[in-house]
Amino acid sequence: MESRSLPGQPWSMPEEEVAAAFAVQTDGGLSPVEVQSRQKRHGPNKLREHKARSAWSILVAQFRSLIILLLALAVVAAFLFGEFLEGGAILVVIILNSALGFAAELRAARSMEALFRLGNVETRVRRAGNIQQILASELVPGDVVILEGGDIVTADIRITQSSKLQADESALTGESVPVGKQTAPVDAKTPLAERSSMLFKGTAITSGAGEGIVVATGLATQLGQISSLIEETEDETTPLEKRLDQLAHKLIGVTIFIAALVTLSGVLGGKPVFLMIETGLALAVAAIPEGLPIVATLALARGLWLMAQRNALITRLSSVETLGSTSVICVDKTGTLTENRMTVVRLALAKGDVEIGSRGTFKLGSDPVDPDRQPELLMALETGVLCNNAALVNGGQHGVGDPLESALLIAGTKAGLHREELHRQYPEVFEVAFDLDLRAMATVHETGGSYRVAVKGAPEAVLAASETELTDVGVVALDEPTRRLWLERNERLAEGGLRVLAFATKTTQDREAEPYEKLTFIGLVGLVDPPREDVRAAIDQCRSAGIQVVMITGDQPATARRIAEAVGLTDGPDPEVIHGADMPDLTAITEAERRRLCKTPIFARVSPKQKLDLIRLHQDSGNIVAMTGDGVNDAPALKKADIGIAMGLRGTQVAREAADMVLQDDAFSTIVVAVEHGRIIFGNIRRFVFYLLSCNVSEVMVVGVAALVSATLPILPLQILFLNLVTDVFPALALGMGKSETGVMDQSPRDSQEPVLEKRHWAGIILYSMMITASVLGAFQIALSWLELETSRAVTVSFLTLALAQLWHVFNMRSRESRFLRNEITRNPYVWGALGLCVLLVLGAVYVPGLSDVLRVTHPSLSEWVLILVMSLLPFGAGQVYKGIGKG
Repeated sequence: MESRSLPGQPWSMPEEEVAAAFAVQTDGGLSPVEVQSRQKRHGPNKLREHKARSAWSILVAQFRSLIILLLALAVVAAFLFGEFLEGGAILVVIILNSALGFAAELRAARSMEALFRLGNVETRVRRAGNIQQILASELVPGDVVILEGGDIVTADIRITQSSKLQADESALTGESVPVGKQTAPVDAKTPLAERSSMLFKGTAITSGAGEGIVVATGLATQLGQISSLIEETEDETTPLEKRLDQLAHKLIGVTIFIAALVTLSGVLGGKPVFLMIETGLALAVAAIPEGLPIVATLALARGLWLMAQRNALITRLSSVETLGSTSVICVDKTGTLTENRMTVVRLALAKGDVEIGSRGTFKLGSDPVDPDRQPELLMALETGVLCNNAALVNGGQHGVGDPLESALLIAGTKAGLHREELHRQYPEVFEVAFDLDLRAMATVHETGGSYRVAVKGAPEAVLAASETELTDVGVVALDEPTRRLWLERNERLAEGGLRVLAFATKTTQDREAEPYEKLTFIGLVGLVDPPREDVRAAIDQCRSAGIQVVMITGDQPATARRIAEAVGLTDGPDPEVIHGADMPDLTAITEAERRRLCKTPIFARVSPKQKLDLIRLHQDSGNIVAMTGDGVNDAPALKKADIGIAMGLRGTQVAREAADMVLQDDAFSTIVVAVEHGRIIFGNIRRFVFYLLSCNVSEVMVVGVAALVSATLPILPLQILFLNLVTDVFPALALGMGKSETGVMDQSPRDSQEPVLEKRHWAGIILYSMMITASVLGAFQIALSWLELETSRAVTVSFLTLALAQLWHVFNMRSRESRFLRNEITRNPYVWGALGLCVLLVLGAVYVPGLSDVLRVTHPSLSEWVLILVMSLLPFGAGQVYKGIGKG
């Protein structure tokens, strides 16, 4: 027999039609011959193989930077012209930087491995009339699978038999509570989270039992399609990587142009070729900020460490800074904006609604009430505790089992009702498990010589089974008008975003009596996953920082809207919510539709593909997008986002490995803290890049001016390399460890296209470089003409003047608004430590035997030291005047 193509979607077809389409009898299953034929046709029930990222590939990635390429070219040039010391020193820089990046970025980038493990479990099938235990990888379309509580679903299955079957689909759909399953078909357009006639690969059976026909295996399953999306989704290059590459392009062009110009002009002017090549090499060494990769890597690594202290684990080094550019945060509701625990907040009784506070208070309207003095309130709470399979741990603060039932137990403890004590008072005789058709469950308890039946379930079902109701005057008949009023109250609670259950009870002499007949209706209970206390303040901070927060949830629109209003996500009442079923095709939308979607704050019931589309929509609008997620269904979006943020407490392994950042506390406020750190880090990066380049450009100017006027070089290539690798690096690193600027979260996000250095920064670099160049050339000329020093001693004077001028130049990095003596630079202890260390290193270059010989440095006299100190302080003084007039 051959299976036929399905005439429709399996969830929308009767199970008989599905069986016919797959040419299988559910009571016998497939024959061995048919199984073998289908295995050849469909292949094994596995997801796409994914090669793990090796340590070698991570190491190679450290060398894919244009700045590293520029340094490598400098090494080659130095070796070609016999300058082995210069080449070796630059090579050490490359190795050191790569080792630091490798150590900081080495991680398990294996997004698919957790998914692959699903193919190693076993499953029960009916084949040739016999029940067999086989590997999940051997399943084929048409197989009849038998499932019970605790089983992992290993393929997409159309349910054909169901006995109180429930499944945990949170990893796939985001639905936080187990979902009831049944055999009846649903509409073909039903969203994934509401396809009650289907079981999906990667989910788990929480209770009940059932059978079904496999309708998809491997990559054809919903999970397989998500894994394909992960594979097809490319990692986004971070803004910092883009900016540093842009900077490297500029440096390559400038370096080649200046070195070629000076070398060529000198050769054409009749100067020795080797001398001009040495001069060109000196210019190249001067133009390249050899310390930039090391300082940037260390600054980002320190940011990574600081964020880890605040419960944000960064798994990709350059993502540390990207957080500061974030302009849109797409956030899940459950556990990020909310506590991820169901809580009873309201009991709707005949006499009115009783509000239950977080500290155990009960209020009817504005009046406090005592449950012990309110029989109908006490009866409702007792019913919730008795009709229950959960248990409380940690002193009654947390539940084990169904989250709804745990919430009912905690509500009972607020009134002094404990499950163990109630069971001693009313011993449980037996339980009638949750019935998916009736949508209710019941427990039967002894009470004297009779039996007490406790019932909870869907309001419509419980009301239909009730003949009376409990009021403050006792039990009265439940007539149709009253029944309709209860249904209206149920609708109002649901529209307010509450998950609603109904309670009922009865007392009977027959323990075998039908539990869902002649009940006394007690009332309704409203539960909610409450918002985190710190979320509103964090969202207000995002709003001040110009960051748009968008809720993307798998929950119902009403629930999403209520939480959004509670946490201040929206400004006005009744915010727009777009249902996943109503999402337009984003590849063919008008500009007006695009703007509307970009402004919409809430999306409910969206698919993994729609999450990807929404992220792409915001990215195409010029935004840097952060995305939170915890399930398998979130992994493609986490990978696509500029910053993927996974939940550390409740997130799946797949989500965590696809993300750039993992929240150890699952708190939205931690994201905001990380964004603030990211902004601080970018400010520090901009400051030390400015500092390093102004030092490098001054070196280029010193060598270039001397070369153009045919003068002796005031500073030698190895001396320049010493400055770039030693004395420049430590102050720059200290700048990279600066603390927060005031008001950093009161500014709008940076434009995603904004470079590390803008035109005003380049103008400042040129100006400061001219100041340093003038002081160095002035010192060199004074040493030659006034002090009449020999060339080697004059070169030492210019070298030390340049070294110290660059050290004092760090104080010119303060902001224009800061004070002269008390500012972000002078308050940075690392700056003072760096200056002290560098002064010692400079003195070592002069007085340590061997090192002074390599650098060709002499011992300055007292008059030479006075000249060096005075001339090195001039750029600092000029810079402070420049700051004082509001230009720096």
